[in-house]
Amino acid sequence: MPQHLLFLTGKLAEKSLHKVLESMQPTEFSYEVHQIGVSVAALMTTDLIARRLKDISAFDKVILPGRCRGDIEQLAKQLGKPVERGPEELKDLPQHFGQAAKRSDLSKYSTDIFAEIVDAPNMSVEQIIARAEQYRNDGANVIDLGCLPNTPFGHLAESVQALKAADFKVSVDSLLAEDLVTGGKAGADFLLSLQYNSLWVLEKVDSTPIIIGDPPTNMRSLYKTIDTLLNQGMHFIADPILDPINFNFTESIVRYRNLRKRYPDIEIMMGVGNLTELTHVDSAGTNTLLMGIISELDIGHILATEVSEHCRKSVKEADLARRIMYASKQDNIPPKGYHNGLMALHERKPFPYNLDEIKEFAASIRDPNFRIQVCDEGVFIYNRDGIWNATDPFDLYPHLNVAEDGAHAFYLGCELSRAQIAWQLGKRYDQDEELGWGIAVEESQQDLSTFKQEGSTMQSRKDRKKNRQNKDDKNKDSNTKDKKNDARRC
Repeated sequence: MPQHLLFLTGKLAEKSLHKVLESMQPTEFSYEVHQIGVSVAALMTTDLIARRLKDISAFDKVILPGRCRGDIEQLAKQLGKPVERGPEELKDLPQHFGQAAKRSDLSKYSTDIFAEIVDAPNMSVEQIIARAEQYRNDGANVIDLGCLPNTPFGHLAESVQALKAADFKVSVDSLLAEDLVTGGKAGADFLLSLQYNSLWVLEKVDSTPIIIGDPPTNMRSLYKTIDTLLNQGMHFIADPILDPINFNFTESIVRYRNLRKRYPDIEIMMGVGNLTELTHVDSAGTNTLLMGIISELDIGHILATEVSEHCRKSVKEADLARRIMYASKQDNIPPKGYHNGLMALHERKPFPYNLDEIKEFAASIRDPNFRIQVCDEGVFIYNRDGIWNATDPFDLYPHLNVAEDGAHAFYLGCELSRAQIAWQLGKRYDQDEELGWGIAVEESQQDLSTFKQEGSTMQSRKDRKKNRQNKDDKNKDSNTKDKKNDARRC
């Protein structure tokens, strides 16, 4: 039996909700829309719903606006029916219900990430552990200690042992056999990079070798090393080396393809840094494209770096990309629609409402509060006194009448700046919410079971003064404690 759903909404969104639901027909559910008696759906709360919603015995589930705040589990108990938050924007309802039936599992992947600490010799053991923790939180499976040319790494063994004690898998990356022996004897799980003439290292350690050609991109040499290790029954990972763009990048991709065809079952590594670090483009797209190639060639390991400032999220990007590619491969569909985290600059559907719909909203407003929306034609701000449109927020200022209201002017300035950026880049803008930047920016998790705290521009002068005084008192207490601790140390 199809479910019969009850959609709750506010006065301003009721008409739009009907249009969206009608456009979705036919659906696997029947529905009714109930306007709960508030102007703005986002201001609806579970407490208000519990008071105003009466007999719903005819429905199988209640669908709330996505920004409705309060405890929905408690509301479900009170109503005796399942309760679900819909998407934040009602125009996303088709997508919400289309994906609800097949939410993909992004917990799985088939490629391990080696995250290289490239300047490890110049870092203390404590600093190495701290960096390793960051990489592990971002998705790294192995921490790679990079050895620098002509730079002593006297605490290499100590660093490996400290990482192992902290439950990390560890690799040591050096072209000097002596470093590899030291790292291997200290307990390193992997050694980068061995060549045919340095295979003697494996007689002294139990680590898994990552092997390259001699010179590194020479495939004949790599094949010789592979055949030798296969004949000895040894576990290894082969790396034919990824070259930078315009320095045989295409040829290096062919090397990976040929290696996979020649040896269908061996483990392969790709060091992605030669592309992410040496190409000045947002690294999310580069990592995603490389992960697509890696998925097709069944490459089980990558070496990722975060040296350049524009690559500061490479490990995290690679982590999400490998999960998307795995799901795409399992589902046998293109890697589309799984997750928006790798789309930092643009969005698939940035402007949910068109010009006519925004004008319709504006015509129904009867209060002085400003609403801000964005569509293809630019930024719109409106209240009961009118509607104004511009692509530069400064052009809107003369219409807002906030010259004598600093707090309100500050608020509108921030919101209109966000709206302008959203219009320029093609991003989703929601008033009172920060713009989304995918995984490029850490988003603060909203607890919709609680109410938002009052913003600073909504506070009275007395409240702001009190908050500043509280902060000053905390700083004084902290400074006093620091001085006492310093005295104890002396």
